Amino acid sequence: MPTYRLDIAYDGSGFSGYARQSGLRTVQGELETALGTLLSGTVATSVAGRTDAGVHALGQVVSFAHDVDDFDLDRLRRGLNGILGPEISVLGVSLATDGFDARFSATWRRYRYLIDTSPAPNPLTRGHVWHVGRALALDVMSEVAEHLLGEHDFGSFCRSVPEKSSVRRLDELAIREGDGGPTEVWAQANAFCHQMVRSIVGYLYDIGRGFSDPADVESVLASRDRGAVATVAPPHGLTLWAVGYDEVGLA
Repeated sequence: MPTYRLDIAYDGSGFSGYARQSGLRTVQGELETALGTLLSGTVATSVAGRTDAGVHALGQVVSFAHDVDDFDLDRLRRGLNGILGPEISVLGVSLATDGFDARFSATWRRYRYLIDTSPAPNPLTRGHVWHVGRALALDVMSEVAEHLLGEHDFGSFCRSVPEKSSVRRLDELAIREGDGGPTEVWAQANAFCHQMVRSIVGYLYDIGRGFSDPADVESVLASRDRGAVATVAPPHGLTLWAVGYDEVGLA
């Protein structure tokens, strides 16, 4: 059965997360309903990153299998956008290689988080930027971020510890001061556990405002105690930026 890849973006503000939940409006629920309408049947999807309620995406990847291999891919993209837009945008529809799975074939995920340190919030960006209204010690935050790079057990930064393991390889954790705009936090890893990025951002925020001691970073990691991280950044500042694959995943 042929496998297809969807590259999608969405504003997560109006959804209870990506994953389908009974009685709640989700990105997966809306997407699979639209696919079922256009392809005349039930369509089950796999996704690269199951984003939480309020989290956005610009580079989300979804895959699905379908037993009809002669439909017009561009027509499907236009039809999906007609049903789902403007909250969900289907950027591309393509035939994938055999065995491609948006979740299990992914080798890394990259997120961006925006923090506004200006005295007053910007009403035009309030749905995508966390306004904290105070200056932060970005140099200290960057030093602590370096200690989090590499492979560690991130149990202290997971809302719920995965059954198999909370060990992850964090390849990028960079803090960039915005040029007249919000501060950017970039995080890339082979995978993230539930709320890991938001917990890391919240922890760095506590470091930057002097609430947490930078010298404690190693003990926070070693504790594997969710209670060691006091602050979880709100979801609306987070965007799934890109997903990487060893192979493009296109046929």
